[in-house]
Amino acid sequence: MRIALAQINNTVGDLDANAAKILEYARRGAEAGADVVAFPELALTGYPPRDLVEKHSFLDRTRAALTGIVQQSAEIDVAMIVGYVARSPESAPIKAQNAAAVIDSGRILLDQRKMLLPTYDVFDEARYFQPADRQQVVEVRGTRVGLAICEDFWNDKQFWERGRYSRDPIEELVRQKPDLFISINGSPWNLGKRKLRLDIFESIVDRFQLPVAYVHMVGGNDQLIFDGSSFALTADGKLAAQAKSFAEDLICFDSETGTGDNHDNHLEGDEAVFEALVLGTRDYIRKCGFRSVLIGLSGGIDSALVAAIAVAAVGKENVTGIGMPGPYSSEHSLTDAQCLAHRLGIRFEVVPIRLGYEAMIETLEPLFEGYNQDTTEENLQSRLRGLTLMALSNKFGSLVLTTGNKSEIAVGYCTLYGDMCGGLGVISDLPKTMVYRVARVANRRYERIGLPGPIPENTFTKPPSAELRPDQKDTDSLPEYDVLDAILAGYIERYESVPEIARKENLPEALVRDIVRKVDRNEYKRQQAAPGLRITPKAFGVGRRFPIAHRFTE
Repeated sequence: MRIALAQINNTVGDLDANAAKILEYARRGAEAGADVVAFPELALTGYPPRDLVEKHSFLDRTRAALTGIVQQSAEIDVAMIVGYVARSPESAPIKAQNAAAVIDSGRILLDQRKMLLPTYDVFDEARYFQPADRQQVVEVRGTRVGLAICEDFWNDKQFWERGRYSRDPIEELVRQKPDLFISINGSPWNLGKRKLRLDIFESIVDRFQLPVAYVHMVGGNDQLIFDGSSFALTADGKLAAQAKSFAEDLICFDSETGTGDNHDNHLEGDEAVFEALVLGTRDYIRKCGFRSVLIGLSGGIDSALVAAIAVAAVGKENVTGIGMPGPYSSEHSLTDAQCLAHRLGIRFEVVPIRLGYEAMIETLEPLFEGYNQDTTEENLQSRLRGLTLMALSNKFGSLVLTTGNKSEIAVGYCTLYGDMCGGLGVISDLPKTMVYRVARVANRRYERIGLPGPIPENTFTKPPSAELRPDQKDTDSLPEYDVLDAILAGYIERYESVPEIARKENLPEALVRDIVRKVDRNEYKRQQAAPGLRITPKAFGVGRRFPIAHRFTE
């Protein structure tokens, strides 16, 4: 069988556009001589649809869109596997199911439903979907296909030390003697994810000695980024076909000859992070209906990286940087921001906040009488900058991109309604040390084509500072970022205890306890933050859910 894997970038709920793209790629697959074109999990509806599945109108229109695809399939000489949201049987307690329709020549050969519904990390599928009670092999153009929807392929008892589920859909399909497997997926990307999924699928191929074709969606949907990277493995475990990462693609795999297309452009580490952030930023802006963005440029590394990502995502003509010097801003904060804007080719405007700050101090002076200056006055500056950016956003219809990194957000080194103002946290899942590394990646992209890196060297080398009081440095309140990030990785990503982190990192327990206390104390801030793009295995927001009001301490 010749299988085309169509990794498409769809938009949640845009049923007409998603259906049109499915038909377009089906025709391309037919032109490539494929017998079947496989599309990702929930390709028709977009993933994840969340509470949209509670709407009867959503389910009705999804079914109508699928019916349209089935009807038009009669004119396309190729079978299709299309993921969508189906209605559950009338007796089911949950009204929707995660489904895949196998379509050929104007009819549905099989309507497969997903059996294993993940409820860990960013997933909440058991809330929305009724699980299937069985799986069925389907014959497609003379080949017996075992079809699995994402998690149904991720419970191999020989791979995991402890499986999450009592049933193994792949074992059940193998008993029906398929000739090969096709797995359709919506598996959000994070660092290390691509290797993990390849390891899992190689393990299953080694166990059952059957070819596997894995198709995966690509694109950003809210906080989640999907990398594509579809692939096919022969029965002896050879990697026979690979699709691009972070881009739409169509590849073919011949299960008889064990050959296929190789569009490998896979990046690793910080290079992959940059590409993921560009994709996630572009799709968030586009899918939310914006065309242009605003960024407060401070001359620091965080806003510089966000600006470089934004230019790569939507083009320099759609990015505006705003410098907002205050009473304690250094000269280099403005000159570094100007240099960055010039090298990126973006519009740059300067809106000083000194007069606004002095006016607010004078206005509040009667109420503040007898009190010393503290973070209140510092935060006034940040909030005036947020006010400025949001006013420009309202006037010109541009989306504000926030510039806070994961380290700052973790410990509350950020100001509500100030630097946290905006619609998307582009680097909110990047620890500060990673910000510096990914910023080097941004510069190398320009240097490869003979242009100077847009981020000035001074931005890399000067001590980080919020510049909200004279001679302020981040290290006045925080340890060095390499130390802070090591503590945060242990506590946030691995849930390690204070003594465990202190022992592993050879740090004083008092320091670790202080940082942990800051993390816990600032949950209320994080839950008011803009949605942020997920890069690490444990991101704030959708992947990490803690109560705000609680009394448990470390």
